[in-house]
Amino acid sequence: MPEATRVRWVLAAATSVALVASGCGSSGGGGSSSSDASKTFSYQSSEPQNPLQPANANEVGGGRIIQNLFKGLVDYDPSNATLRMQVADSIDTSDSQTFNVTLKSGWTFHDGTPVKSSNFVNAWNWAATTSNNQLNSSWFSDIQGYKDVHPESGAPAATTMSGLTVTDDTHFTIKLTTKVSYFEYKLGYIAFSPLPDSFYNDPAGFGQNPIGNGPYQFVSWAHNSQVVTKSYPNYQGVDKPKNGGIVFKMYTTAEAAYADLQSNNLDVMDQVPPSALATYKNDLGARAIDSPQGAIQNIGFPLYQPDWAGPEKAKVRQGISMAIDRATITKTVLQGSRAPASAWVAEGVEGYKQGNCGDFCTFDPAKAKQLIQEGGGVPGNSLTITYNADGGHKEWVDAVCNSIRQNTGVDCVGDPKVDFKTARAAITGHTVTGAFRTGWVQDYPLNANFLADVYRTGAASNDFGYSSPEFDKLSTQADQADSIQASATGYQQAEAVLQQDMPAIPLWYYRTNSGYSTNVQNVVFDSFGNPAWTQVEVKG
Repeated sequence: MPEATRVRWVLAAATSVALVASGCGSSGGGGSSSSDASKTFSYQSSEPQNPLQPANANEVGGGRIIQNLFKGLVDYDPSNATLRMQVADSIDTSDSQTFNVTLKSGWTFHDGTPVKSSNFVNAWNWAATTSNNQLNSSWFSDIQGYKDVHPESGAPAATTMSGLTVTDDTHFTIKLTTKVSYFEYKLGYIAFSPLPDSFYNDPAGFGQNPIGNGPYQFVSWAHNSQVVTKSYPNYQGVDKPKNGGIVFKMYTTAEAAYADLQSNNLDVMDQVPPSALATYKNDLGARAIDSPQGAIQNIGFPLYQPDWAGPEKAKVRQGISMAIDRATITKTVLQGSRAPASAWVAEGVEGYKQGNCGDFCTFDPAKAKQLIQEGGGVPGNSLTITYNADGGHKEWVDAVCNSIRQNTGVDCVGDPKVDFKTARAAITGHTVTGAFRTGWVQDYPLNANFLADVYRTGAASNDFGYSSPEFDKLSTQADQADSIQASATGYQQAEAVLQQDMPAIPLWYYRTNSGYSTNVQNVVFDSFGNPAWTQVEVKG
């Protein structure tokens, strides 16, 4: 997501194999201690930016909580990132444009009401409708009738999309405007979750006390402190919890979280802070995690601000990119835990193409100065990089600024916001005037997710105000390709357009560098950077 995910599709072995991400591995920690399925474990988290509504979270603070409270038609096997059926029994299509969905029987929401076709269709219609102001509304733009509920301007002409038709309680049809070869993959994203009928009585209240259908049931939310969940005994998914619930604990710094982990006051970390990268494997021993992750760290720019608008400013952004010594920063500050990026798509993701950033991701101080000068210079010869202070980013932001300052003479300083929620509010509220830290974790392991869902005009996570007719055209062509592999190739061509405009600077590819306490076992992370939540065991 920035906190991402898929003919009877899912059982087609050749397609599934092609879309396996780089895989997940860790020290495992399977252990032989007994476990207590009634006990909860704690996880390092951040305060959600918005109320807990599935279509209103596109950041990890809210997204990781919602993905445990809700379950959609499909999700992704944590062992290999392949698609698997959850609420859906089958999703059939002969043309990648019309999809016939059959639901499994027996699924219920946490209030005991059944999960029906209408719970999906009504939820998607509500989320897509402009007047409901959901951040993830653009995820429904493939569906026929989206423009009627979400016009570019003015009031919507309808509140339902013509492409969604309920047949009965366990069958419904999705018709897209044009074919999208990988549409099933997108259905694993949290925005496509069902909502109970009670949601519409008080959507705002629901966001503070959500009722889902996932493996965990909401218990309480102490803002800026923790969200408590418990396992749902009637959960019908294939991933039944082996623990009693998750407590998402909010931390103001990654260092504080790591200290709690070492003292067993926190059970599982998101990422260890840069200050611990050199020592955490020795500190934690067999409980240290080092596994691949489909994620990338970027610096974005507010192209909606006059100082950063105009084609000439692309050269300035290209120059700034070439002034950053990625190799040295990843080796020293990040202790070799990251790999310098040469593209906007993460390694291990289907469609990743090394070097798609061209020369602009290559360290070249002389060329950097030249491009910045040709572009009219950095506004005021001063650059700020906004970031969230609770995420362990200060060290690398300072290093990036030092690299820019030393190699171009442009003054550069970090602009820390107190927490992730505050930083995201500034970015999505378009109040940022300089650069900003923007990472992306895959929602589904295909390059389209790193490109169309971030850089297409009007995309939910297009925080830059970027719009390129050429990029949009190539993205649309890629969507309509005859196979997922052809779509991936088409998106590589669209990605190359980003070189010209540089709305964001790729920095490096992530790995999951984490760990867990002595209270838990069987902790394994997937390529989305998440633990296999339901498989974590709390020692008895």
